[in-house]
Amino acid sequence: MTDKFKAIVLNQSGDKFLRDVKTLEKSFLKEEDVLVKIDYSDLNYKDAMILKNGGKLIKEYPRIPGIDFSGTVEKSNDQQFKKGDQVILTGSRVGELYHGGYSQFAWVKKEFIIKKPEEINTKQAMMLGTAGFTAMLCAFAIKAREELLLGEKVNDVLVTGSTGGVGSVAVMVLSKMGCNVTAVTGKMNQSNYLKELGAKNIVDRKELEADAKLIGKGTWDGVVDTVGGNILANAISQTKHSGIVAACGNASGNKLNTSVIPFILRGVKLWGVDSIMVSKKRKEFIWSEVSKLIDFSILEKSIKIVGLTELLDIFSSMLEGKLTNKVLVDVNK
Repeated sequence: MTDKFKAIVLNQSGDKFLRDVKTLEKSFLKEEDVLVKIDYSDLNYKDAMILKNGGKLIKEYPRIPGIDFSGTVEKSNDQQFKKGDQVILTGSRVGELYHGGYSQFAWVKKEFIIKKPEEINTKQAMMLGTAGFTAMLCAFAIKAREELLLGEKVNDVLVTGSTGGVGSVAVMVLSKMGCNVTAVTGKMNQSNYLKELGAKNIVDRKELEADAKLIGKGTWDGVVDTVGGNILANAISQTKHSGIVAACGNASGNKLNTSVIPFILRGVKLWGVDSIMVSKKRKEFIWSEVSKLIDFSILEKSIKIVGLTELLDIFSSMLEGKLTNKVLVDVNK
């Protein structure tokens, strides 16, 4: 490891919140199991909140943010990993409780990383990041109807927030799994992109924003919901018998106005999806399936690559809903 490296460092001084790209000594990082030379990170909504003011997620300063990264093992104190192994990290509260991915180097616990599948590269891993990983978790939750519950085939699937980082990948993955995907969006001008991802039908989100009926017409075998609120309540009421609703977001609100009726009359399953505290075995399985279900040539069209300094200039656009691209962070740019 070189004596110095660059990273974004957050600090709190009284009421003043500071964020800067700094050149640091290697002693800034606490030694853990594995030292990774980072290639890429990305920008998630949680990252943007943390970059703004800590997002009430950082308990101790100074802190290097960035909840995801991919790169190459530089040094290992554990026999599971050796120098030269390429690895992926998502979640595990890195960038919050531990120094994260907006850095050229990171020391991490062995439990936090997995070896990257040979079929993808480190750039592609962060084209997905936490958002893509969450989308994969949601898609496999939907598939559980036929594979774990031994139910009927999943055909008609609804994806809400479909132009977002999770929703767009979910549309692609479920389409590759053979589902007829209906994409819900507030950005109808993105319809052609959604169809390129694999959506068969596009629905304006306004159609799902009214208060939900106690139980509606059974339309969906499965739902991936990234927004919550009334949209989730409507999706639940419209889910067919034994259908699975995978919920992973709250952009439209934390409250859920529903009843027990869809669950006891139709056996609907509401499946909460968390991408942070996921077992290593499950992470390895999900990432091993990526090359079969993701068309990176399509995702590449919506990627914007930035360096650490540029990231500080644009992160607020995500909080304002103005970003139309997935932001990939090249920490060595």
